[in-house]
Amino acid sequence: MLLAIWAVGIEPRWVAARRIDHRVPGWQGPPLKVAVASDWHLSPRAAWRVMTPERARHLVEEINAAHPDVVLLPGDFIADRDYETASGEPAEVEIAAILGGLRAPLGVYAVLGNHDWWHGGASFRAALEQRGIRVLENEARQIDAGLWLAGVGDHYTGHSDPARALREVPADRPALVMMHDPASLLDMPPVQGLLVAGHTHGGQVFLPGIGAPMVPGAAPRQWAYGWVQHRGLPAFVTSGLGVSILPLRLNMRPEWLLFVLDAAVG
Repeated sequence: MLLAIWAVGIEPRWVAARRIDHRVPGWQGPPLKVAVASDWHLSPRAAWRVMTPERARHLVEEINAAHPDVVLLPGDFIADRDYETASGEPAEVEIAAILGGLRAPLGVYAVLGNHDWWHGGASFRAALEQRGIRVLENEARQIDAGLWLAGVGDHYTGHSDPARALREVPADRPALVMMHDPASLLDMPPVQGLLVAGHTHGGQVFLPGIGAPMVPGAAPRQWAYGWVQHRGLPAFVTSGLGVSILPLRLNMRPEWLLFVLDAAVG
């Protein structure tokens, strides 16, 4: 009984703010603070989906208080296709207004997740960009001198094209690469910098000696959470902020991340 109370009533709401120092070979310039907040799964249904608009607004304030240089949002902003707002406006408009409160001098960027595509990908992209959040779907842009950011489309819904996303990124320049589904790493060209993904929620349940019993999509189960590697290419898979299917988490707290990028020593 106590375990059920913890897994349903406490841990899904116990959001961690984690700092991760990441050394990048060839990095030039001062350290860069990169906030990553994935899988919000917003819904007005507090008991079932946990991440209400009110909770999301508090998290936006918390992320802003860390003063990130750039914010990455790797998709799945909505939980329910039947999301109804109190004002009667479209769900994506309300969600975009909340996330539009995020602030960073180099900008706030997003990719769409499978839930966003199921709700209406084009309308979600338009709503986010109306609020100043640049959506990168298999495209890249230079966000600072010598620094590129690429967004890879969602693998789960068939939108992933890493080669297209990275084709304009110079081979000798560091890049931030954001994808929703870590399965996109399977097709990722060589790139130097920071790669991040969401989608798995860390399995929501992480068992000792077993790990996540299952993960959605084509990524290996071992890629549920944390640093993973494919063909020598490392990426970090975050547990995200919300829940899906069932409103529970066990040994897998929700989180947002603050990466601090700096030059590799030696």
